[in-house]
Amino acid sequence: MNAGSGTTDAPVFSVRNLWKVFGPKAERVPGSSLADLTPEELRERANCTVAVRDVSFDVRQGEVFVVMGLSGSGKSTLVRCLTRLIEPTSGTIAIDGEDVCGMDSGALRDLRRHRAAMVFQHFGLLPHRTVLDNVAYGLEIQGVGRAERRAKAGEMVEKVGLAGLEGRRPTQLSGGQQQRVGLARALAADPEVLLFDEPFSALDPLIRRDMQEEVVRLHHDEGRTMVFITHDLSEALRVGDRIALMRGGRVVQCGTPEEIVGSPADDYVRDFVRDVPREQVLTVRRAMRAALPGEEDAGPALTPATTVADAIETVARTGSAARVVDDGRCLGIVDHRSLLGVVAGLDRDGKAAA
Repeated sequence: MNAGSGTTDAPVFSVRNLWKVFGPKAERVPGSSLADLTPEELRERANCTVAVRDVSFDVRQGEVFVVMGLSGSGKSTLVRCLTRLIEPTSGTIAIDGEDVCGMDSGALRDLRRHRAAMVFQHFGLLPHRTVLDNVAYGLEIQGVGRAERRAKAGEMVEKVGLAGLEGRRPTQLSGGQQQRVGLARALAADPEVLLFDEPFSALDPLIRRDMQEEVVRLHHDEGRTMVFITHDLSEALRVGDRIALMRGGRVVQCGTPEEIVGSPADDYVRDFVRDVPREQVLTVRRAMRAALPGEEDAGPALTPATTVADAIETVARTGSAARVVDDGRCLGIVDHRSLLGVVAGLDRDGKAAA
């Protein structure tokens, strides 16, 4: 996905200095000397476990914001804090400028039912209900009339590619089809934000890829804001506009897929992305050189968002350097040497990138 496609600068979720600490002395951790301790020291001295440690970020309207990390990094706890399924220890969370931490039970119920819908790894489908009635269940809870909710559910069933299966029970569906029912149920409530908590991790690889493509398609068609939790780097790079990479409860780097792969913040991130095919993520912006006299009007034209892999194919097919063009203006040139340098992890001077 193109970074920031369909986005605006106004954040939907705004998180500042968020902590979640589990343990008997949890309330003493943020803002005290304990905040400077390592997770190991916190366990030893205060019998506390820090799941989320001083995290701040914004989720922009219309983007897919991915929170990625290994098991135990705090990513699932973080997404549950957004709607207070887990109560934060300290910090602030706002949705459209409204204080989530200050919401009463009624406002929280409205938030979870109408504004931010969760899609879990385990589908939670009702086995005695048909696909259509499972999709309509959330609307039923909201008090929507039978005819209206079934009509809306039918639209969502078609949207996620399950048309013709409305009358089946969950046991008659594959894992991927069951996950589509869960997605349709979340969409039926027409939430402002969809929250995905590792929704595809239990699926077979081919089905998982299909569901990733479904998320990409829905985002492209609707421009809906999504927060997507995953431990899989390839999934994060595939679906995300921006990625927050977590380790030990902290966000160690937040940026576009190209920034994460091309400019890792530290050795941990560098090691994390080491095996990523750079040419499939990085764009020609990183391979451009200045145009020589006569090159600005010669050769095939590429957009700045063209991946290095696609640019290599173009240059190999045409046998000539390509122009990187935006709004009719030549920004630079890519050729065999510059493109292969990006694949090899070299900077524009031919040295190993930091």
